Amino acid sequence: MSATDTDDAVDRTPSERVDVCVVGAGPAGALVAARLAEHGHDVVVLEAGPRFDPAERRERMERSIRPAHGPLSVWEMGGERDAFSASGDLFYPLNAMRVKGVGGSTLHWQGMVMRLHESDFERRSRDGVGADWPIDYEDLRPYYAEAESALGVAGASDNPFAPPREEPHPLPAFPPSYSDSLFDEACEELGIATHSVPNARNSEPYDGRGECLGYGTCQPVCPSGAKYSADHTVEAAEAAGARVLDRVPVQRLETDRPGDRVTAAVYAAPDGTEHRQDARQFVLAAGGIEIPRLLLLSRSGAHPDGLANSSGLVGRYFMEHLFAGVGGTLDEPTRQNHVGFNTTESHQYYDNDFDGVGPIKLEFLNYAGPSPVEQALGSDEWGDDLLDTLRESYGTHVAMGGLVGQIPRAANRIALDPSTTDDHGNPVPDVQWSLDDRTRRTLSRANEIQTRVLEELGADVEWTVGPENTGPAAHHMGTTRMGTDPESSVVNSRLRTHDVANLSVASSSVFVTSGAMNPTLTIAALALKAADHVDSDL
Repeated sequence: MSATDTDDAVDRTPSERVDVCVVGAGPAGALVAARLAEHGHDVVVLEAGPRFDPAERRERMERSIRPAHGPLSVWEMGGERDAFSASGDLFYPLNAMRVKGVGGSTLHWQGMVMRLHESDFERRSRDGVGADWPIDYEDLRPYYAEAESALGVAGASDNPFAPPREEPHPLPAFPPSYSDSLFDEACEELGIATHSVPNARNSEPYDGRGECLGYGTCQPVCPSGAKYSADHTVEAAEAAGARVLDRVPVQRLETDRPGDRVTAAVYAAPDGTEHRQDARQFVLAAGGIEIPRLLLLSRSGAHPDGLANSSGLVGRYFMEHLFAGVGGTLDEPTRQNHVGFNTTESHQYYDNDFDGVGPIKLEFLNYAGPSPVEQALGSDEWGDDLLDTLRESYGTHVAMGGLVGQIPRAANRIALDPSTTDDHGNPVPDVQWSLDDRTRRTLSRANEIQTRVLEELGADVEWTVGPENTGPAAHHMGTTRMGTDPESSVVNSRLRTHDVANLSVASSSVFVTSGAMNPTLTIAALALKAADHVDSDL
């Protein structure tokens, strides 16, 4: 049965008034629900997408590598349900960036998990750009440790540039790839320090899941379940008593007459009927796009510009990470396709002293070039000639990647597009996105470093992704930013909205700055922090 087929046996009617209603069953929502349910609270989770069967993941993996299937089909994205607009200077491919379903983005993520640096929380004080967070690294440090245990992070704890930690990573690190050893020699000559990459995938059996089997298709699907996905935590939440409803997109949040408290989340069932889930506390965990959209859709007399939007900043300060990369070929096999994820990076240029340039995270990619299938489909050759070409060109590629972050700008935002509606007649999200000069300078600086490494390696540089042809990393941040001043932020340091007393946000949408680290570990840490605050208020 497809994940989108109607299951009439599932009861999707609301529970009687519960302690907590969580919107979204991705990593943030799953962690919030599990913690609060384990503390004895009545919890209901409302998820817009389906519950995918883990037994189908091998078939989804096969679908992802067969050219007859489009990439959106792997996790059944697209269509009227997932319609969006992108009216900014740069087109934003939103549906390629997300999964709607129990597990959320962790169903297709790469699984790299790093802590933000101390400097990321004080960007205004340090560099004079952006803003400072109302919390610092030490406030999140214990939650980072809990998040690493919850996700099952494998790492060597050998990064000399990382912020201080209290104990080693829960699991041993994966060994470096063969190509890492090639890069290591070049980096040593250039004085660039390298270190391992923390990964949320099992290097040995952990938390009821087996070790990585090396399929190499981590993104977009791990068929073995060794890579963490939030549906695993959803199961723990359900075991503790939480109720999780799938395929029930929340249409709006309703408040009491003064608008001080949310009284219900109104959701649509697959048969088209609407229901109201009442709760004492509400937590939004649907990501940096759908959270501001839901708040803007929840306009009322008390909140004419959208719920929790007295500042006018709901949806604003949208940030992304941008990709920088350089690649080419060597006159020798590089054996890079043996590993489907990154095992070595350098954060040496993260807290850099470059004038007018932001943090840079350098990645040494385990990349063997276009697959033989891709090359064959695009070739005019046949038979032995084609086979000879494939033998000569495949497996000799090397590439470096990297992430740089944007500074927060109010012009980058998520708005509503009333000219286009979804399958329930609601305006779709409109991603208004562009690049700033600081980000362009940072991309150029990253490319310079990457080119030096490949040239030292003796590679023929064949392509560069930089300021003019960069793309997003599928990291949605900043659209309900955190702060102390209700006029310049949406939530406070407890992750509760300034305007509504019983509404919290657990998401990268609360990020004040983007840094250049993959955000999921920080999302998880913030979710655990938010859960503790909700727990104390119940």
